[in-house]
Amino acid sequence: MKLHLIDGTYELFRSHFGVPSRQDPAGEEIGATYGIIASTLALLTEDGVTHVAAAFDSVIESFRNDIYAGYKTSAGIDPALLRQFPIAEEGLRSIGVTVWSNYEFETDDAIATAALRWADDVEQVVVLSPDKDMAQLYGHPNIVGYNRREQAFITEATVIEKYGVVPESIPDYLALVGDSADGFPGLAGWGAKSAGAVLGRYGHLEDIPLDHERWDVTVRGAAKLAATLRTHMGDALLYRFIAQLRRDVPIPDELGDLEWRGAHRTDFEAFCTKHGLETLFDRPHRWSDD
Repeated sequence: MKLHLIDGTYELFRSHFGVPSRQDPAGEEIGATYGIIASTLALLTEDGVTHVAAAFDSVIESFRNDIYAGYKTSAGIDPALLRQFPIAEEGLRSIGVTVWSNYEFETDDAIATAALRWADDVEQVVVLSPDKDMAQLYGHPNIVGYNRREQAFITEATVIEKYGVVPESIPDYLALVGDSADGFPGLAGWGAKSAGAVLGRYGHLEDIPLDHERWDVTVRGAAKLAATLRTHMGDALLYRFIAQLRRDVPIPDELGDLEWRGAHRTDFEAFCTKHGLETLFDRPHRWSDD
C-alpha cells in the first residue's frame, strides 16, 4: 500500500499557468480548478494509487509571517487564481479525495506531518511535488517525491546530487542561500556551491567552525564566508527555522480515512454543473455511491 500526498497549492498554480483559460457560468476564471480536478482523476486511475490526500494553502499567509516580516504573502498573486482555492478544495472533496485546508500552517507542513506520521505504516509515501522544501523529507527510506511534470522521482540520492547535502541539511542550506519564493534572502556571498560544500561536510549551521582556518573543505572566499556567518548567525538560524517543515499539524484523519473509494456522484455532478465543468462528468472511473 502506498500513500500519495498531493501538493494542492502547487498543482493549482501549475494548472493556472498550464491549462487553457475557461470561464464558469458567471464569467469567472475556472481553468485552474478544471486542471487540478482532471489531473487528480487521471492520477486515481493509476495502478497502486489507493490512499490519497491533498493539502492546500487556503490562505497564503501563515504563522511564518508573524515571525518574519518579509515572508511571502498573497500580494501579487492573480486574484482569479486566489478565488479558485476554495473551489478546487470543494471539487477534490466531491471526487472523494481527503483535503486538508491550511490557515495557520502551510501545505508543506501538512504534507510533512502526514508523511512522517504514516511512513512506517505503508510501503511508500509519494509526495507529489517538486518543491525543494520537501527535499528535507527524503532522508526517510519510505518517503520519495515525484515531479509529475517531469515524471521523475526525487530520492535522497537525487537531493544529494542536486544540492550537495543530505535531506536533513536542506533547511540549513536554504538558510545560507536564501529562498526567493518564500521571501528570505540568505546570507550575502553564500551560494549553492559554497553552501553545498560546507554543509556537505558539517551538516548543520551550528557545526560549521566559525574560523575558516578550521575548515577541512576547500571553498573559494572561505574567510569572507566565515566572517559573514559569524556576524549573521542569528539571521541564519531564523531563516533555518522558517525553512524547516513542521511535523505537528493537527490532522484528524486516520490512514484508513485516506483510502479512495470513488467520487461522490451527486456532489460531483452538482459541482460540475455549478462551475460549468460538465465535460468532466464521465471522468471518474469509480463512484462511491453506486
